[in-house]
Amino acid sequence: MKITSTLSDEAVVLEVGQRLEQARIERGLTQAELAEGAGISKRTIERIESGAVAAQLTQLVRISRALGILERWDALIPEPGISPMALLKLQKNRRQRVTKRKASDTLPQQWTWGDER
Repeated sequence: MKITSTLSDEAVVLEVGQRLEQARIERGLTQAELAEGAGISKRTIERIESGAVAAQLTQLVRISRALGILERWDALIPEPGISPMALLKLQKNRRQRVTKRKASDTLPQQWTWGDER
C-alpha cells in the first residue's frame, strides 16, 4: 500500500510496521537479532511490526540503523538548501574582478652606491 495523506494514522503505523518487518526478513534477521542490533527489546519489535504501537522516533532510528536503511531518511526529510536571499548576500561580498597595480603605485627602488650605471 502506498502511504498517502488520506490514510489514517493507524493505517500509516501499520504500513510502516509491515515495511520494517519485510526489510528485516529480506536481510535474514530474526526479531531477536534485530532487537539486539537496535538495542531495544524483542517485544518492542513485535509490537512495531504488528502496528500495535507507534514507535518512538529514537526506536525507529535504531531499527533503521540496524537494518542498514538509515540513509534513506535523508530522502524522507531532505536537508534545506540555501535561500535565494542568503545566496545573493554571499555573492555581494565576493570579489568580481582583479585590477593590476599601476607603475606609479609601486614604490621606487632605493638608490645605493655603485648602482649608477
